Amino acid sequence: MSESLIKIHYHDNIATLLLDRAEKRNALTRGLLGELNQALTDLSEEKKTRAIILSGAGPSFCAGMDLKEMAETARLPDPQGAWDADARIYLEVLEKILRLPKPVIAAVDGAAVAGGGGLVLACDLVVASKSAKFGFPEPRRGIVAGIVTPLLHFRVGSAYAAAMLLTGSLVDATYAYRTGMVHELVESEQIWARAHSLATECALGAPEAIALTKKMLNETIGDSLFSLLAAGAALSGTARTTAAAEEGLKAFLEKRDPMWDAQRSPEE
Repeated sequence: MSESLIKIHYHDNIATLLLDRAEKRNALTRGLLGELNQALTDLSEEKKTRAIILSGAGPSFCAGMDLKEMAETARLPDPQGAWDADARIYLEVLEKILRLPKPVIAAVDGAAVAGGGGLVLACDLVVASKSAKFGFPEPRRGIVAGIVTPLLHFRVGSAYAAAMLLTGSLVDATYAYRTGMVHELVESEQIWARAHSLATECALGAPEAIALTKKMLNETIGDSLFSLLAAGAALSGTARTTAAAEEGLKAFLEKRDPMWDAQRSPEE
């Protein structure tokens, strides 16, 4: 039996969900996403759990999708179907966090990039270390942050979203705090304690009132968010079938710069 990729710890009425794939910077595989999805479902139904902290083991919060697994998918009989399924499960996880009737606080140390950054954006509150890094480098891999784009726009607005998505650059925690992506900055050793303190404050509210407040924030005010996320999932799956994606993923695995011009036909 394989070891669980998600750890759950309880402290009073607060649950901590830990992405536990530290040796791979907690990169998101199908297995990890499936376990995370199930854990969120279970915690949603637990009356004793009043708030949830999401964090990552080791020096990184989450490096995004496992690009090695993504590249291996290209060799399957139906890669398009597999990529579409991957996009759907990631979308389901983000939607579950957004719709969860309990507050979810991200405790971020190290890098939270690409799909890892999307997990942070789905959370209600974010506590980060001063050494945390954030970014969406998908275009540099020839792929598209289709699901994350509307969520980033929803959280920080079009100007910051454009800067982060088009440049693909990593930004530091101070920049992320300025955009509103991060709510509080603390020292690394204080991240979980501060996240737990915020979770405890949230748990003082009536569960029904908290659930309705989240619904108003994410579904009423953000009435078009979920349809945009679904459209982004379809775009993300399609983008992985392009020649640019093939070259970008190959370059990443070979530890070299991608050669975009080589993807063009002579007529271009």
